[in-house]
Amino acid sequence: MKKILYPTYLLIIAFCINSCSPRKVALVIEIKNNNSFDLVDQTFGIKVALWEHGNEVFQLYQDGKQIPSQFKRISESSTDYRLYFQTDIPANGVVKVKVESVKEVDNKPAGDIKKTLAELWYKEGGYFEGSEYKGGEFKPFQSLRVPDECTDHSLYIKYEGPGWESDKVGYRLYLDWRNAIDIYGKKVSNMVLPGVGLDGYESYHNMSDWGMDVLKVGPSLGIGTIGYWNGKQAERVAETDSIYCQVAENGNLHSEIVVDYYGWKIAGTSTDLHSSLSILAGSRATHHVVSLSNDIPNLCTGIVKLENTILLKGDSTSGWNYIATWGNQSLAKDNLGMAVIFRQDILQEITQDENSHVVVLKPEGLQVDYYFLAAWEKEPEGIKSLQEFQNYLNEFISFLNQPLTISFDAELKDERIGRNN
Repeated sequence: MKKILYPTYLLIIAFCINSCSPRKVALVIEIKNNNSFDLVDQTFGIKVALWEHGNEVFQLYQDGKQIPSQFKRISESSTDYRLYFQTDIPANGVVKVKVESVKEVDNKPAGDIKKTLAELWYKEGGYFEGSEYKGGEFKPFQSLRVPDECTDHSLYIKYEGPGWESDKVGYRLYLDWRNAIDIYGKKVSNMVLPGVGLDGYESYHNMSDWGMDVLKVGPSLGIGTIGYWNGKQAERVAETDSIYCQVAENGNLHSEIVVDYYGWKIAGTSTDLHSSLSILAGSRATHHVVSLSNDIPNLCTGIVKLENTILLKGDSTSGWNYIATWGNQSLAKDNLGMAVIFRQDILQEITQDENSHVVVLKPEGLQVDYYFLAAWEKEPEGIKSLQEFQNYLNEFISFLNQPLTISFDAELKDERIGRNN
């Protein structure tokens, strides 16, 4: 039976491991799958408050065995963490995982395999001559204020913007006036983006051992690109005062790119737009969270319109739903499925223009969030038929609409742990 992979389920749990306690403390999290299908290689994201004891770290265990995990402090001054871990939960089944504080010297990561990546490379050591960057060498960086001279094909940013990937698929964002999202189809599960685009723009448009760029974006919304619906067509985030991009996280189980667009000129006004694009291990889906500084009538997203495709629409009447396309639409001339997953309660309309299938959303509290995903038939264990893709999407939506049942408890063990006073 083919393994169906799903997005992360974000749980919010506030729990404190007291920094004054001389004992070893464990948080036990019980998770029940309320769906009638297995969740395979599921990555969970949980917000927890963990007060560490000096040189301690946290590890996760299931049935006595350490499992892959990732912790990220939300801010330097906060005791709140994002905790990610990957496991399987059988249909209608329950699993228990334990968070334990351990001495750093005892820390031996389990399954320490990189399954997500986020990166931003641009050239150093050269100079701009007009809009083209001359000389220099690509190097990885954490952030970039996009130079005013930089535009499309400036030869300054590696593959023209930031990239992020899981063990299933990769994506990139054009970090210029186009601001559209493209797809890297992968034939392997290891991380490939650091080696992509170092030799220019053309190589990744050709099939290689790892895969290739599989989407023709053109003037469309590509896959999951944010924009504004003016009543006739989708307008991308094209005219801004400045753009700032950073790699917010580059972890084994969770990675995130953040882009700030300052002074987006749209709908007769100006607003700042904050975009968070995150991906998780074992998932094809990117979670896109968009925030505005000023209210505008709508935000839109969508999927490029290409020949030889079938347009699919989910039948959910509440909660999460989707639009998708399937067909022989990849640049490799083979099957590619694309989907945008959105909340029904903020949906204004599903429409189209000359270039894109469009989902129009109403910002709620100056914010929208949605998922987008791509499924290429040449992936390892890839989806190869329309029926498989529909089954995958229907289970994806069922997973989002069927909340998991979460409970937690603490165990205190009479065991001294080292701490710095």
